[in-house]
Amino acid sequence: MQNVNAITTKGGSLRVKLQRLGGFLAGMVIPNIGAFIAWGLITAFFIPTGWVPNEHLAKLVGPMIMYLLPILIGYTGGKLVYDVRGGVVGAVATAGVAIGSSVPMFIGAMIMGPLGGYVIKKFDEAVEGKVPAGFEMLVNNFSAGILGGILAILAFLFVEPVMNAISLGLGAAAQWVTDKGLLPLIALFIEPGKVLFLNNAINHGILAPLGVAQVKEFGKSIFFLLETNPGPGLGVLLAYWLFGKGDAKQSAPGAIIIQFFGGIHEIYFPYVLMNPALLLAVIGGGMAADATFVLTKAGLVATPSPGSIFAEIAMAPKGGLLPVLAGIAVGALVSFLIASPIVKRASEESMSAESMSFARSIVSGLKAQSKGEKVEMPKAEVKMDTLPKLIVFACDAGMGSSAMGETILRKKLKEAGFDIQVKHSAVNQIPKEADVVFTQENLAERAAQVVPHAKIVTVKNFLDNTVYDEFVKSLRK
Repeated sequence: MQNVNAITTKGGSLRVKLQRLGGFLAGMVIPNIGAFIAWGLITAFFIPTGWVPNEHLAKLVGPMIMYLLPILIGYTGGKLVYDVRGGVVGAVATAGVAIGSSVPMFIGAMIMGPLGGYVIKKFDEAVEGKVPAGFEMLVNNFSAGILGGILAILAFLFVEPVMNAISLGLGAAAQWVTDKGLLPLIALFIEPGKVLFLNNAINHGILAPLGVAQVKEFGKSIFFLLETNPGPGLGVLLAYWLFGKGDAKQSAPGAIIIQFFGGIHEIYFPYVLMNPALLLAVIGGGMAADATFVLTKAGLVATPSPGSIFAEIAMAPKGGLLPVLAGIAVGALVSFLIASPIVKRASEESMSAESMSFARSIVSGLKAQSKGEKVEMPKAEVKMDTLPKLIVFACDAGMGSSAMGETILRKKLKEAGFDIQVKHSAVNQIPKEADVVFTQENLAERAAQVVPHAKIVTVKNFLDNTVYDEFVKSLRK
């Protein structure tokens, strides 16, 4: 496992910074994925080349992509910095950069939204304790309005032209790469980046804005397929299922269901980290898939999130499903062919339960590093006077790992005879009525701020059954 340590420590400082950036970008985009999908479906159905062209309903496409989606991102970014008050000012500031732009202003929204939240937060800190009694509401409302208006004007006059030029430049560069047939080479960066938890920075920070701009012009975009493609990961898991040994072989079928159908790609990362040579498999599969997408002119109308095969199918445009499926199938096949001899030659020890556990701990560590904290071993013993009524699994985005943890614990509670409600959510949106919250150590403080009365259980790995077994034992006591 020394190779794994080398991968996870080399260039760690830059990787951690990119992970943090990606985590923050994801925090702005992921809560609004439903809005992106709504826009994508409206686009797929009603534009002139859509499933059921409708000139009147197609009028929704432009305003939604130009104004609604950037302002939603700006609001969410401001809220991440300073709750709802920061979100409101962030949305107003984002309106300044979105209005008048000739391209969807997602990059501008990711700047102005958090900036608006930061500015109003600093203002409130500066005047705290200095506002005369009875004037609090007046100061709160007018400060948000004045600062939001100033930021919107500055964004409209100065930020928007710069962001517009940058967006047009990035779009032109992306189109040039595509036209020259160089796009498959991007898998050299995307596939290892995913395993090192740089996927959010790659997808939400770079590819999604490019894809949205391309959809506005062409009705679909290949950029939505590059990072979300489940094919390369599927190929690796299939190789473990057919040619693996021990715990890795036994757990691979379940991982395939979660990764390919559920769209939770991080489930296959430990399988790659157990044998870093498998990076060649996912890179090869990614390049083959991307080449197929280019040759068949494949594209999607919106981001498929999570990267499930069902989401990929749902976001395919009219007449564009077969190219999408062809690319995914080719990616899976090539990844499988490269991974199979590597897995066959691997020792049984390298695929043991201990190796799998260690690889999963590396994945958990990478995820924790993306948030700037070190995760300690879990302490699941929770003493309570009464049985909890609601248990919540909380992670940064409220998707993926927390949802899997929820499923595991719900099953164990049911088997133990406990009728307790279990949910998952983003850490900032934990229900107030939660009695127990499972979360990673780096998020424990934020969780405690949201639900100060709840018992916080910190975990290292949401897939670690030991944590849940101990928790169920504590409930029996």
